Amino acid sequence: MNIEDYRDYCLSLGADVEEKMPFQKFKSAEGVLVFYVSGHMFSFFDCNDFNVISLKCQPGRIGELKAQYECVGDPYNESPKHWIGVNAGAAPDDLLRELTRNSYEIVKARGLRV
Repeated sequence: MNIEDYRDYCLSLGADVEEKMPFQKFKSAEGVLVFYVSGHMFSFFDCNDFNVISLKCQPGRIGELKAQYECVGDPYNESPKHWIGVNAGAAPDDLLRELTRNSYEIVKARGLRV
């Protein structure tokens, strides 16, 4: 999936999705695009290097995903206990959509409990 299609998919998940580039003050992260629901991140990646998309994931599912898919690994700059990194170029589109929706739903459900 290319960067434009992925961005469109994230925005299609709900009217409550926001996109921001919150790290522009930091040279090494100025191109990071973040998608939020309920004020919390559910997906982010570097627009200048669309290789790894970081997504929230259930801790009990992370090991299984890493074992099953070569395109799933560690996230960029987040805890590998609660986040995964997905190689955007190697991941099948349906898997990337499923993992992104899962991340969105985890974060949205958490936001509703706050």
